[in-house]
Amino acid sequence: MERLMPMSIKSAWLNLLRNSRRSILSILIIAVVVFALCCTGGFGLYTYQSLMKETAMSIGHITLSQPQYFEQEEDLPLDNGLSDYPMISKGLDSIREIHAILPRIEFNGLISNGRKSTIYMGTGIDPQEFAIKGEFLAVKSGKTLSLYSDGSAEKDEPEVMLGANLAQNLNVTIGDVVTLLSTTADGVLNAIDFKVRGIFSTGVPDLDKRQLYINIASAQALLATHKVSTLSVYLFETQQTSMIQKQIDAKLSKMRLAEPVMTTPWQKLAVFYDGVKNLYNRIFVIMGGVMALVVFAALFNSMTMSVTERTREIGTLAALGTYPGEIIRGFLLEAVLMAICGAVMGGGLSAGMAILLTFVDVRMPPAPGRTASYPLHIYFSAELFISVALAVAIICFVVAWFAARKGVKKPIIEALTYV
Repeated sequence: MERLMPMSIKSAWLNLLRNSRRSILSILIIAVVVFALCCTGGFGLYTYQSLMKETAMSIGHITLSQPQYFEQEEDLPLDNGLSDYPMISKGLDSIREIHAILPRIEFNGLISNGRKSTIYMGTGIDPQEFAIKGEFLAVKSGKTLSLYSDGSAEKDEPEVMLGANLAQNLNVTIGDVVTLLSTTADGVLNAIDFKVRGIFSTGVPDLDKRQLYINIASAQALLATHKVSTLSVYLFETQQTSMIQKQIDAKLSKMRLAEPVMTTPWQKLAVFYDGVKNLYNRIFVIMGGVMALVVFAALFNSMTMSVTERTREIGTLAALGTYPGEIIRGFLLEAVLMAICGAVMGGGLSAGMAILLTFVDVRMPPAPGRTASYPLHIYFSAELFISVALAVAIICFVVAWFAARKGVKKPIIEALTYV
């Protein structure tokens, strides 16, 4: 092993061992910094991934709508709706990367239990959403909307799912009947009785006070229309969003549709995701800057002491004909070795923490505006670790260069007589 190790690296390693306590302290400082940055960045990556999945699964990876749907308010319900959605769905079935294409209707009005009325925000959905999207709602009691192939049972006994706070406000439970009142697409009022099928919670109290879900066919009957608000396209892989959007645009351009249709990727509708990502990125940058100053200050003090203690040795090497660059290179190798040891130790600790949190259930407090806590997880990213390790190595390199440069500038006679 000694034969395989270059003499310069061996000398740098032995120089580190000359004052092992100081070297170990410097390595520990680097390890703590790498560990902290990798854990913080790993938590950010986990948060990004979770929010991306939650957003994409709640609104769809790609949303099809009329161009003005997201830009202006509708005078009447579904003024900006899609009437040719069955044709669109059929025309996009050939794209294998698409998991499902589901229609949605957004509407609002008044809900009443016969004694009390309040405002609601309703969404008409295809009950297949519950099978495709998984548990995107926490059903507190009852069941999700029934799935009928012919729609006959739905017409005989329309069903509704109510937000937990909305159901509590109306004092209704599973099996009770409520009346939904809304304005139709023609501008007249219409009301239909619905049986409470389930009570859910989104985790956001403000939504739970107003949100409800009904079958898409019931929503069309309530609004007296054959249109839908949007079509939500769900993919198997989120990373394919841009590619599939181009394919959908190409197919839509060949269809003869009653209204113009545009595609919107989930990123443009994910306001909360963008806000959290920007906030976490700034926190990570500030934290990284502070940690960089800590490493710089600690290592500069350590390297300066090392250079000062070895002033006579530096003078001796210079007297024997060693170039200043060679002396500086020795100190740089020492700093790089410390950076490597500290980075490996910190990266190993962060990877161990990531694995540990997969087995230990550590709960984070509810986010602002939410009621449910969530598990603490961090992702160990090789790219993040390499970036942090390179940044720390550069800092160590700069510190060692400044400290060693000051030592080799002393005249040889002064260095030899230094006490």
